[in-house]
Amino acid sequence: MRPQDTDVLVVGAGPIGIELAVALKRAGVPYRQLDAGQIGSTVAWYAPQTHFFSSPERIAIAGVPLQTLDQTKATREEYLAYLRAVVMQFDLSIETYERVITIVKRTAGFEVVSSGKGRQRTWNASKVVLAIGDMHHPRRVDVPGEDLPHVSHYFEDPHVYFRRRVLIVGGKNSAIEAAIRCVRVGAEVTLAHRGAELDSSRIKFWLFPEMMGMVREGRMKVLADTVLSEIHPDRVLLRRHRESEADELTEIETDVVLLLTGYEQSSDLFEQAGVTLIGPGRKPLVTETTMETNVPGLFVAGTAAAGTQLSGVKEFIETSHVHVERIVAALTGAVAPSERADFEMPES
Repeated sequence: MRPQDTDVLVVGAGPIGIELAVALKRAGVPYRQLDAGQIGSTVAWYAPQTHFFSSPERIAIAGVPLQTLDQTKATREEYLAYLRAVVMQFDLSIETYERVITIVKRTAGFEVVSSGKGRQRTWNASKVVLAIGDMHHPRRVDVPGEDLPHVSHYFEDPHVYFRRRVLIVGGKNSAIEAAIRCVRVGAEVTLAHRGAELDSSRIKFWLFPEMMGMVREGRMKVLADTVLSEIHPDRVLLRRHRESEADELTEIETDVVLLLTGYEQSSDLFEQAGVTLIGPGRKPLVTETTMETNVPGLFVAGTAAAGTQLSGVKEFIETSHVHVERIVAALTGAVAPSERADFEMPES
C-alpha cells in the first residue's frame, strides 16, 4: 500500500484531539486523524453513569455548548453522546481503531506507521500532533495475585458488585467514588490506602463527607496506613505501610479486588520520535507558547503534555483548550494566546 501524505497528522481523538480537528478544519489546514480505539475511548471505560468532576462549560469543546439532562455535571453517557454530536456537526473524518505503532523523524517531516483492520499503513506527515492522553495502562501494585480474574484496575457497572465483598485499594477520587457507589448498591466495602489518613484537600468536596458518613454508620470500612501483600482467590493479605510498624499481616475475605491506584502514560511514541522526557512522570519537553516539543514539527495537545501525573492531576480537559489555539497559531502563523484560562477555584 502506497504511503499517504498529509500536512498534519493528529494522533488521538479524545476531547482535545476532536477540538483540534475542528480548529484545523476551520483554519483550512489539511490534516488526517487517527485513534487506536473509538473516539473518547478513555471516557468510554468509565463506569456507567459516572459524573465528570468539571462543570459542562469547562469540558465543552469547539464552541459547542454541552447541555445535560438535569443541568448538573455531565455523565459518561452524556459526554460520549456530545462528542459524537460534535464529530457529526463538523463532519470530521477520523480513522478509528487505527493504532500508531511507530513514528520516525525524517529530514522533511515524519514517517508514521499505523496498524488496523489487519493491515499496516504508512503516513508521511510534515507535522504531527500527539493528543494521546495520559492514561494508557494501570499503575500496577506488583503483588502476587494481581492478575487473578477477580482483580481489576477498572471500576465496572456498580451492579456487578451487588452483595459481594469488595476490597478497593486507593485513596483518591476514583477509589472514593467507587467505594460510595458500591455501598449504595449493597456491596460490603473495605477501602485500603497507604496514607496515615485520607487527605480531604485532594478529594472532591462532595465525596469526602458522603464517604465519612458511611464510615460512621458502619456501612464502609476504611483501613489507613495499609497496603496489599498478597491476593488469593477468596481473600487478601494486608500489611501496615509504615516501615516502623511490625510487619503483621491482616487477612480479609473478598470476592472482588479493585486496584484503583491510578494510570500511567505510555511514552513509546515520544521516545521513538526523540522527544526529551522530564522527571519521574516523563513529561514531554514542550515550548508552552506553541506546544511544540524539542523535535521540530512534533506537537503535543491535551493531557498528553503532562506525562504521567504522579502528584495529583493538574492537567485536565479544561486546562488544555489553550493547547488547540497555540498549535493552530503555530501552524498558521497567527498570534497565539499567551496564557491559559485562570480558574480561581479549580473543579477538577
